[in-house]
Amino acid sequence: MDKMNHSSAEAEAETIEPLRYLSKGEAASIETELMRDYKFGQQQLIEIWGHACALAITKAYPLNSLAKKQPTVLVICGPDQNGSIGLVCARHLRIFEYEPTIYHPKRSSHSLHQDFTVQCEKMDIPFLSYLPTEVQLINDAYNLVIDAMLGPEADPANIKEPYSGILVTLKQVKTPIASVDVPSGWDVEEASQDGINPEVLISLTAPKKCAMSFSGKHFLAGRFLPYDIQKKYELNLPEYPGTDCLIEL
Repeated sequence: MDKMNHSSAEAEAETIEPLRYLSKGEAASIETELMRDYKFGQQQLIEIWGHACALAITKAYPLNSLAKKQPTVLVICGPDQNGSIGLVCARHLRIFEYEPTIYHPKRSSHSLHQDFTVQCEKMDIPFLSYLPTEVQLINDAYNLVIDAMLGPEADPANIKEPYSGILVTLKQVKTPIASVDVPSGWDVEEASQDGINPEVLISLTAPKKCAMSFSGKHFLAGRFLPYDIQKKYELNLPEYPGTDCLIEL
């Protein structure tokens, strides 16, 4: 009996270890190790993350809860990895019977990025040629904006056009915003004072330091992480429910 009490007390001690929030360097190191030591492919990781982002959207904004008659979603994609994750997210949302539209102002020459773009085109997902600066047009047309623009690698002090202009527009929209991994324009290490204000944040792998003070709905997609990496970086990830690949924090 004593032994049982001891092990349950041990389990309790384990669960109260605080979740680790990653610095920019730690996030990059984990990704490098996943690809170099654990042989995850970049395409594989982007697919895992994009699929998880789409699932998070279905949990935060179920089809039957959307205000507009059409389940329209605007997905804004950047030129780097976050943009590719946005493309995968849009494709899965299409499969889940949402109606995504993609705005992708600077397409990457990276072959992976081009492949994900073709996959969306083949599913008849429309691409916008420009983003209306008239904020009301966005509010009227879409239930939700997914911000997959600038990821952890972006320098918030050096955001160039067209992304600086898009951020100005996003700060004014009334449509809810869901950000992928790091809200665009935020510093990875600290919460933004004057950046966009997403309603939902979907952290990938483990949450970044900037998410510590995030007060909206916060999802984490990191169940796929090998145990040895979780242990090495002392991530103290929460227990995921059932067979879910993401959890609401």
